[in-house]
Amino acid sequence: MTDSTVNMDFQEQVARIERMQEETRKFTAEQHRLIAEQMKLGRDRALSGWPLVIAGMTAGAALVGATAALIKFWA
Repeated sequence: MTDSTVNMDFQEQVARIERMQEETRKFTAEQHRLIAEQMKLGRDRALSGWPLVIAGMTAGAALVGATAALIKFWA
């Protein structure tokens, strides 16, 4: 093998390693994005029930208040 052939093989190996490193960086960035999205969805799912609970309590309080007002009006 001549020096130019060895140099060419070395350059090919370096280029292949750099491509693999870039693919790894892209894969890692995609993983981080997916993990962040999953955390957001989990947080949203955990908090999604509270508006319904608060609306139910408000409706219940309004019904109790209306019933008390009607009883007081008729009594």
